[in-house]
Amino acid sequence: MSTHDEIRSRALRAEYMGRINRVMDYIEANLDGDLSLQTLARVANFSAFHFHRIFRSIVGETLYQFIQRRRIEKAASFLKSNPTKSITEIAFDCGFSGSATFARAFKEAFGISASQWRNLDDRDKSKMCKANSNTDQDQSKTWKDAPSILHTMDLTTGTQVWRCQMNKKEVTIEVRDMPQMHVAYIRHIGPYKGNASLFESLFGRLCGWAGPRDLIKPPETQFLCLYYDDPDITPEEKLRVDVCMTVPEHTAVDGEVSAATIEGGKYAVGCFELLPTEYEEAWATLLGHWLPQSGYQCDDKPCYERYLNDPKQHPEGRCVVEICVPVKPL
Repeated sequence: MSTHDEIRSRALRAEYMGRINRVMDYIEANLDGDLSLQTLARVANFSAFHFHRIFRSIVGETLYQFIQRRRIEKAASFLKSNPTKSITEIAFDCGFSGSATFARAFKEAFGISASQWRNLDDRDKSKMCKANSNTDQDQSKTWKDAPSILHTMDLTTGTQVWRCQMNKKEVTIEVRDMPQMHVAYIRHIGPYKGNASLFESLFGRLCGWAGPRDLIKPPETQFLCLYYDDPDITPEEKLRVDVCMTVPEHTAVDGEVSAATIEGGKYAVGCFELLPTEYEEAWATLLGHWLPQSGYQCDDKPCYERYLNDPKQHPEGRCVVEICVPVKPL
């Protein structure tokens, strides 16, 4: 990477980190106030649709984990420095909805009750804080341990290409103008993380519908998954994913199969070869490592995965997949 590219990359990372720092500062100043996703996304000037993923990838904690940790840490400090103030008052001052909620959160964090904490001597409190600090450091390695990314451009096509490492394999990321796609889909609502058999079943049902209608025409037919929710925010039982295949416009659908149009436009496209357990790391590589150095930010549209092979035919059982994230200039 040239000196100019390194300077640009540092400047872009600094822009992302500056926005995340503004959010952290806002949280710190408003622990007892409105810390909704929409409010914090506005502070960061990021799309609310993708902000939570970006925050987690950079900071190493979800928004909820960060806010909860800072509330508990502030409460622990208040318990130490305000011995005459009641535990209930401190709970409300730190943004907890009630004493029972605070009691559960505090005991989960420190292993003892708030009143027991208040009665500890300073040496024992220090030991417990150091133990929690080590855990937090392990969680926050994501940003600091980001792999180096090489940025090049194909002068014949004008396509920007980035290359980085994930699990000792090279990952290629491009920004492309993706076409609009008409798809037939089956929607699943509920848990899906790491459940390869679930996706195999959903695609099997979709292909069982499409086959007799002569709609599967390799290599033109593409298979995708469209994601609407962030698993770190939406409860598992309410997560939505559409298992899709491209079809001609105005294709008639029926039963559990519905039709939709996936909007075209500029997308960051990362090409990966993944085992079922590696998808989360691939998303983190794209959103947490590449995005802050790219000069782009997420656009307010759903992401999708595009599948390019049958994992059963891969010698290591890997899925060749393109993760597609809508982007716009930073």
